[in-house]
Amino acid sequence: MRRAPCIIAPSLLAADLSRVGEEVRRAERAGGDWIHIDVMDGHFVPNLTMGPVVVEGVKRAARRLLDVHLMIENPEGLVEPFARAGAGRLTFHVEAMVPPARRRAYGRRPGEPIPRGWWLPGPQALPAAARARARALIRRIRGLGCRAGISLNPATPAACVLPFLGEVDLVLVMSVWPGFGGQPFDRAAPPKIRALREAGGAGLHVEVDGGLSPETIAEAAAAGANAIVAGTATFQARDMAAAIRALREGVRRARPR
Repeated sequence: MRRAPCIIAPSLLAADLSRVGEEVRRAERAGGDWIHIDVMDGHFVPNLTMGPVVVEGVKRAARRLLDVHLMIENPEGLVEPFARAGAGRLTFHVEAMVPPARRRAYGRRPGEPIPRGWWLPGPQALPAAARARARALIRRIRGLGCRAGISLNPATPAACVLPFLGEVDLVLVMSVWPGFGGQPFDRAAPPKIRALREAGGAGLHVEVDGGLSPETIAEAAAAGANAIVAGTATFQARDMAAAIRALREGVRRARPR
């Protein structure tokens, strides 16, 4: 049985954004397969990052696919601007398909209006309306000429995205809560990755993002992940090309035959 290709996606969040075009070209010369762009809206996660104007600037410098991760509350309102800006893939969160009142909050502290993240306890938390919303959004993304992906936060089980595997080309497993640095790799990620790989087969990209070290990358790859999002490990490496080669070799050695 063939395997999904090994992909290394340098994350622009760790780049020197004062010279973003140079950084994108550096990542591509070093062997990066995709350029990963994290979009946060200050609502789905408390932090705020890049919008369509930044993606448009990145696209002018990039030759590789722009892998845009939408950590936003209402992705329907922004998929068209990001597609026009040059996104090659738009990945949205399954949790965002459910109204906040029906989700579970992670890390909400007294006095904070926005929790650190959202999660779903299981597929029962995805009513028919939420499933229909996700499918309509996938169709819309594909109709805009982009590839479509779906993501899930650390506490959300793989079962919540299984109904959509035949309609997307990628599932992004968050192995940390998005928007906050310094978190350890979530040990619940490898079993989820394994379930997604078994259900999705070789045609599905299973991407993992967060808390990745040589050890945890090996765990993720052994479970079936083929796409690795790497920020600090690539953009802040002394030799970016050597770092990407090492990541790629680590994935290849660890992945099941």
